[in-house]
Amino acid sequence: MMAVICCAKWPTTAASFPGQWALSGGGVEPGEHIEEALRREIREELGEQLILSDITPWTFRDDIRVKTYADGRQEEIYMIYLIFDCVSANSDICINDEFLDYAWVKPEELALYDLNVADTHTLALKGLL
Repeated sequence: MMAVICCAKWPTTAASFPGQWALSGGGVEPGEHIEEALRREIREELGEQLILSDITPWTFRDDIRVKTYADGRQEEIYMIYLIFDCVSANSDICINDEFLDYAWVKPEELALYDLNVADTHTLALKGLL
C-alpha cells in the first residue's frame, strides 16, 4: 500500500498557523503517557473511526516559535516535538470543529499544500519535502 499523510486545514481564525495545513498533534495531559496522549489527540481531532494499527516513535526535536494569533498578537513559545509514524487500518476520518478540512496527501503532493513551518520542517527531516 502506498504511504499517504493525513493533513488537516486550520481556519483563518486559528490561534496558531491560521489558514494553513497541519499534521495532527497536541499536548500531553498531566498523568498521561505519551502514547495515550497521541491516541487521544488523534481521536479528538480526526474522530473515533480512525483505527491506528501501528505507532512507531520516529524522532524528537525542539525549537522556539513565534506564534501569531488571528488578532495579530505574537508570542514566543518553546516547543518540544515527539514525532511518531502512525499507520492506520482504515482512512475513516471525522474532523472536529478545530479544522475546516482534511486530506490524505501523497508525499509527492505535499508541496502543493500550504503547510505550517513546524510540519514543513518535520516532513523535510523525513525526506518528504
